[in-house]
Amino acid sequence: MTIGKNCIIAESVTLPEDIIIGNNVRIQDNVAIGARTKIQDGTFLCSGSQIGAGSYLDFGVIVRENVILGENAFVGAHCILGEYLMDFIEARDIQHHQTVIGNNAIIRSETIIYGENVIGDNFQTGHRVTIREKSHIGQNVRIGTLSDIQGDCQIGNYISIHSNAHIGMKSVIKDYAWIYPYVVLTNDPNPPSDQILGVTVEEFAIVATGSVVLPGRVIGRDSLVGAGAVVSKDVPEGKVVVGNPGRELGDTANVKNRSTGEDVYPWRYHFDRGMPWKGIGYDEWRKNL
Repeated sequence: MTIGKNCIIAESVTLPEDIIIGNNVRIQDNVAIGARTKIQDGTFLCSGSQIGAGSYLDFGVIVRENVILGENAFVGAHCILGEYLMDFIEARDIQHHQTVIGNNAIIRSETIIYGENVIGDNFQTGHRVTIREKSHIGQNVRIGTLSDIQGDCQIGNYISIHSNAHIGMKSVIKDYAWIYPYVVLTNDPNPPSDQILGVTVEEFAIVATGSVVLPGRVIGRDSLVGAGAVVSKDVPEGKVVVGNPGRELGDTANVKNRSTGEDVYPWRYHFDRGMPWKGIGYDEWRKNL
């Protein structure tokens, strides 16, 4: 056990024998910390938080009350996990909103994840990502640098959300969808108003760079929204939509690789990096489910 200078550790906390703690670390009551954990200088673990075995917390991390962080997590410098909701700001009183983050998370520096979120295993962020409260995020989800996930979102499994995306409140993004940089999923049909109509992105759909999807629209399964499109109508399954306003161009199944002339969609038959069917093919993977 290695503990640095000027640390304040509550008597109720039992530390594993192989823990390494830097300087000026504060650990409050009833914090649970797993074996093989390393905590760098200036980190603050609030009451009731849990840190899984094999985790690494970099300099200046804040883990708020009632955060459960899974095993083998990497949390970059100056991240905040379980950030306070508005009820704390109004009452200055801890409201005990629990946040759960699964195993093998990679949460890069200055990311802020609010309280009352549930996030699955193998989660990754870029730098300075914001995830507001009451969202449910599945397994193997990646969210790129400077992206903003608003509250009450439902994000499935094996989702890739690239840098600088804005995912509006009440958005639903289903399994294996791709959201590329600078995409905006809106939700206010009559701005400014109190009405919220979230966008739905169905399985295997792709929303390409710089697209804007208007409130309540549905992006169909296996569809492709071209770069820079403004989607004001629902996109049917398996269709390509381009332009402003978005117009239907044809079937994704007819899109060819410009260099080789080969088919590229449905993309799951031509791309497997990071997917559960890597090396075996989509159809064979489906047979084994």
